[in-house]
Amino acid sequence: MNDDQLLRYARHVMLPDIDIEGQEKLLAARVLIVGLGGLGSPVALYLAASGVGSLTLADFDLVDLSNLQRQIIHTTASIGEPKTVSAKRQLHEINPGIEIRLVEQRMSLETLESEVALADIVVDCTDNFEVRFAINDACLRQRTHLVSGAAVRLEGQLMVIDAVSKNMPCYRCLYQSASEGALNCSDTGIAAPVVGAIGALQALETLKLIVGIGESLAGYLLTFDARYMDWRKLKLPQNPDCEACADFRGGFTDANG
Repeated sequence: MNDDQLLRYARHVMLPDIDIEGQEKLLAARVLIVGLGGLGSPVALYLAASGVGSLTLADFDLVDLSNLQRQIIHTTASIGEPKTVSAKRQLHEINPGIEIRLVEQRMSLETLESEVALADIVVDCTDNFEVRFAINDACLRQRTHLVSGAAVRLEGQLMVIDAVSKNMPCYRCLYQSASEGALNCSDTGIAAPVVGAIGALQALETLKLIVGIGESLAGYLLTFDARYMDWRKLKLPQNPDCEACADFRGGFTDANG
């Protein structure tokens, strides 16, 4: 790192869990963020500020006035602009030293597969279950770790899919079909800070995976009920009948295997 980087990331370097070696891992990392809405906004802001060296931002939507209640990466001046363009501008205002790639069209399965293959970690910030399933499946095939978040009304959840280790659950182990969790913000509403809380934790889990800090949420489901400030960490076993990860069961060794 040069002198400017040492100053910019000084508070990371001070942490024994990160230090210079960990910050260099962040600078070398490639992260794909799918969705630049309520969850993707804090994810992208914190990863950019933290010095993740290469971010790929994927979203095909335009900024709308109704987004601004919670999608804090966008501004009133961004209304009508592609979310990817709006987000890139804001992120480079925070950290001009990182590389940002844009995927502005709706991704085909082939494009999604290619983008997942290029990433070290994928962060799912979408609100569509069919898309979440597709991202989950692509990450399993490419053996790319996935950080998945969701939020609606006053509730949120977070999980990490370890696509490398043995006997770890995937997103389809939690939901077998889209009808099991079809609620979305446009139909039911969302309290703005809830997506901020879940998105910030997605960014934190991503940072931990890159640097190798502590233990990730892999194998667990973290749920949040803002009404009562209730956090629960639930063990999530692999579903023996899961159609997505059944083909991989026992096929993974470890992160280095």
